[in-house]
Amino acid sequence: MDRIKEKMSQLRLEADEAAVKVEELKAKVKTLEQENLQKEQEIISLAHKNSVLEAEVEKLEAVVKDLKASATEGQQHGTQNETLTRRLQLLEEEAEQADKTLREANEKLRQTDVKAGHFERKVQALEQERDQWESKYEDMAKKYQAVQKELEDFQVEINTI
Repeated sequence: MDRIKEKMSQLRLEADEAAVKVEELKAKVKTLEQENLQKEQEIISLAHKNSVLEAEVEKLEAVVKDLKASATEGQQHGTQNETLTRRLQLLEEEAEQADKTLREANEKLRQTDVKAGHFERKVQALEQERDQWESKYEDMAKKYQAVQKELEDFQVEINTI
């Protein structure tokens, strides 16, 4: 019986140890469940944070895409601006050349106007001279006719004598 009591006492000790171990394990399970719950909440929080960050990444990618498009457009505008600047420079050079040609043409026109005025005065002087010569010619023609008539009259008179 002592053996049985000993065995019983040993079993009780083992049962007590097992009960303590069960309590420890229950406490450990409870702790692990709490940790698991915290981890699940942390996972949910991180998943939410991840989805927010992914949405932000998408927004930023859209912004980057827009900025790249703007940069490309800016380059195109820069290229177009350079082209227009070169074209403007060429047009300015052409305008300067046209202005120079215009000034030369105006100078030639002024010289031509001066010459034209000179020739007009010369023409007027020549016309006056021509009018004087015509007037002299008419006077001489009248004198010639008068002398011719006088000669005829004289011839008639001579013939009658």
